[in-house]
Amino acid sequence: MTAECSEIILGTRGSELARAQARLVEKAIQAVRPELRIETKIITTKGDETRIVDLHAGRKGLFTAEIERALLSGQVDVAVHSAKDLPSDTNPGAEIAAVLPRAPMDDVLVSKHPGGLAALQDSATIATGSVRRKHQLSWKRPNLNIVDLRGNVPTRLRKLAENDWEAIVLAQAGLKRLGLLFDQNAINFGGRQLFTEILPREVFLSAGGQGIIAMEIRVDDERLRPIFDLVNDRQTLLCLRAEREFLRLLQGDCNSPVAVLARIDTGKMKLRAQVFENGSAAPREGEVEGEFEDGERLAARLLRQIDGEHE
Repeated sequence: MTAECSEIILGTRGSELARAQARLVEKAIQAVRPELRIETKIITTKGDETRIVDLHAGRKGLFTAEIERALLSGQVDVAVHSAKDLPSDTNPGAEIAAVLPRAPMDDVLVSKHPGGLAALQDSATIATGSVRRKHQLSWKRPNLNIVDLRGNVPTRLRKLAENDWEAIVLAQAGLKRLGLLFDQNAINFGGRQLFTEILPREVFLSAGGQGIIAMEIRVDDERLRPIFDLVNDRQTLLCLRAEREFLRLLQGDCNSPVAVLARIDTGKMKLRAQVFENGSAAPREGEVEGEFEDGERLAARLLRQIDGEHE
């Protein structure tokens, strides 16, 4: 007989956004099991401690490995992650048991001047910490000067204000979860108005898992599984599995210039991807459609389609 659960310890990073995401998980758990005591434990990750990250050395796991280790050692019961930070192959002792409904998954240009990406002059400096976004920007606007950007969301906004950059690119989900994105056109940060543009998904397709909060538990934890079955947003999890399977088959991660997005509409799943390669401005692209419960098979079809294009 499985022991009754009376307390859950969540493990998360210490950034403002990570804490906000942990609060959303806590709220979701309390909605289905209000009697549970929930504690949040802050875990410092390698990505938090490292001041400089080599974009070409890979970033997957930098923000998740220590939290996963704390989960497997029993220090925490649930690891709360931004799904896009997770490697496509997780530890065999852990599994993604649930996800919250997906937040908006698009990218946002945050600029010092109105007019969006089209208004930026050639040679304007734009900052991003994402290899994918760098390639998408170079594809769309090859004459921009693109520089690296690190730090949490408030730090990145502060760097925009302090440097002679024209703009930065951030995830819409993070801005909304921090309460910074009140409308589609501008945000106020540090007493300064900054202008925003939701970037077109046709070009700026999102990273796999973007906008999704994932809850990871130990595979043998039957105490928590029924709780997270109640919390889980099934369609979002199916989309995440399809995106992660595409990345796994491609052996892509956050360091690879890859974008992949699954969407479910009227009982069908559409899965679309972009794969950039060095020396080529335009990506290899593909899109497939099929039954929404068949995401892993769709991922394999999509990769074959893109690889066929490449031959």
